[in-house]
Amino acid sequence: MKKVNSFKTIFKAFIALLTVSVVFVACSKDRYETVQVAGLSMINAFAAPDPLDFYVDQTRVNDTAFKFNSKIDYKNLFPGNRALSIAKRGSNKALASERFNLVSGQGYSIFVLDTLNTNTKKYLLTQDDLSAPAADKAKVRFINLSKDAPALSLRINGKDADLFTNKAFYEYTTFTSIDPGESVTFNITGTAAQTTLPNVKIEKGKIYTIYAKGTSTATIDSLKLGAAIYTHK
Repeated sequence: MKKVNSFKTIFKAFIALLTVSVVFVACSKDRYETVQVAGLSMINAFAAPDPLDFYVDQTRVNDTAFKFNSKIDYKNLFPGNRALSIAKRGSNKALASERFNLVSGQGYSIFVLDTLNTNTKKYLLTQDDLSAPAADKAKVRFINLSKDAPALSLRINGKDADLFTNKAFYEYTTFTSIDPGESVTFNITGTAAQTTLPNVKIEKGKIYTIYAKGTSTATIDSLKLGAAIYTHK
C-alpha cells in the first residue's frame, strides 16, 4: 500500500522549478522512493453547448462540468503513455480518446477541439515553456483554435506591428515577452475575420496563452468567433 502527496500542491512549484517529484511512502517500511511527474492542463475549445467530462485513463479529473471555454489547471500525472478521453457529462462512454506520451518534469496543455468522427483533429497537445519571464516582463503565446477561421494575427492595440502573424487553425506560436499593463487590448485579425480581447490585466512574472475560439457559423452568441486568455497555473 502506498500514499501519494497532493498532486495540486506539489505542482505549484512546477513553474519555478520545472522538475517536481511525488514521494511515495511504503506503509510497512521506512523507505522513500522519488518518482518524477508531468503536469497537464486541460482546456475545452470545442464550440458546442453540451458539457463534457475529461478522463485520464479511467479517472475523471473534473469535479464540475467541463464546458466550452473552461480550463482545468495543471494536474500532476505519472509520466508515460496516457489515454486522454472526453465523454458527455455524466457518461463514461468516450466520445474521443487518444494516447499521448507525457515526459517527466514537463508541463503540457491539451485543448479539446472536436468529438466528431469525421474530424481528425480532436485534440491539440502543446509542450509548455514554464520558465520564468524576463525581469519585469510577462510571457504570452497565441493559438488559432477556430476551425473555420482564416489564418489569424495577434497585435497589441496601439502597437505598430503584429505580435504574431498568420497562424492557421491548429497552429500555435512560441512564448514571447511582453510588457505588463493594467488594461491591455489584443486585436486578432485575418481575412474576413476579426475579434478583440479588451481590457486585460497583464502582470509581470506571469505566463499567458491567448487563443481564438468558436466558429463563424455558430448560431449561439457564446460559440461564435472570439478570443480567450488564461494564466498558466
